Amino acid sequence: MSKCAPHVIRLRLDNIHQLFNSLDPSPFLGRDLDTDAEAFIMDWAQEYPTKGGFCLEITLSTTISAQEKGRLERAIHNYFNERARFCRHELRQLMREGRLSLVIGLSFLSLCVGVSRLLANHIPSSGFAELLSEGLMVGGWVAMWRPMEIFLYRWWPIVRRRRIYLRLADMPVTVIA
Repeated sequence: MSKCAPHVIRLRLDNIHQLFNSLDPSPFLGRDLDTDAEAFIMDWAQEYPTKGGFCLEITLSTTISAQEKGRLERAIHNYFNERARFCRHELRQLMREGRLSLVIGLSFLSLCVGVSRLLANHIPSSGFAELLSEGLMVGGWVAMWRPMEIFLYRWWPIVRRRRIYLRLADMPVTVIA
């Protein structure tokens, strides 16, 4: 019976080294998780409700010492804390890009609206002038697409992923050998 609660993620491994990326030369505590292991853990974490903690239950076919169990738990916590920090950095970069895109988009929109009004006021009304004026207005609003995409849609998947990483970084790890 598991000591874990409330949302249990179960892994069955032959040995603990399967959990980590074999190409990562870092010491045990700084190693990256194997991409398949991380994907498996993240898939399960995303399936669970947004409230409540996680518990990782690792079943091994070999026994490990209590010291190795502690190092394993710290390594997993370090990994997910690092992923959460990366998400925070990614969000900051995205917001910086969004602000720059907003300044560029608003500047271009203002220029397009100004030129459109100039055309409407100083060129005799004709089909071509109206087409050019409307084209400038559409082009100006299209320039706002990128900042609107960033501020309306692109940020929240990163925040959601960061929250999951933070929850995973705090989860207890139970090793059953």
